[in-house]
Amino acid sequence: MACFAQRILLAFLFCCCSSVEALCQMPNPYGPPISVDAAKKAAAPAIAEAHKNNWTVAVAIVDTAGNLVYYEKMDNTQLGSAQIAIRKARCAAQFKRPTKAFQDALAGGGAGLRVLGLEGVVPVEGGIPIVMDGKIVGAIGVSGDTSDHDGECAKAGADSIK
Repeated sequence: MACFAQRILLAFLFCCCSSVEALCQMPNPYGPPISVDAAKKAAAPAIAEAHKNNWTVAVAIVDTAGNLVYYEKMDNTQLGSAQIAIRKARCAAQFKRPTKAFQDALAGGGAGLRVLGLEGVVPVEGGIPIVMDGKIVGAIGVSGDTSDHDGECAKAGADSIK
C-alpha cells in the first residue's frame, strides 16, 4: 500500500512540475523591436498556412512592448478575431511565452486557474514570441479558426524569422 501511495505522490509531483515548467517564460532576452519588413515576412507564412488549409484568420505582429507593427485579415474572417489576434500577440510578447502555455496551465486546473487573475493573459493557443538572433523582437498572434489551427499558422510565421 505504501508503494502505491508513493507512486501516486510521484505522479502528482510530476504533473505539478510539468505544468509549472510549461508556464515558465522563455530565457531569451528582449532585443530591438521587429521592423515592419520583418513583420510582413512573419505574417506571410501564417496567411499561406491558413490559405492552404482553407482557414480564414487575422494575423497581428507586435513589437516587444506589445505595440501593433503589422496586421492582416483574410476576407470573410470573423470580425471578433481582429482584436483577439492582437491580444494573443501582445500576451506572447509581454509574457515571453506562447499563449498555449497559459491554455495548458488553465486546462490543468488547480493552481493553473490563477492564470485567470493575470491581466493581459490570453489563455488560448495562437500567440508566439518571435525570436531573431536569440532575442525576442516581438510576437505573432493568429485568430479565426480553432486554437490549434491558429497555433499552426502562428508557428509557421514565427519559424520564418531567424
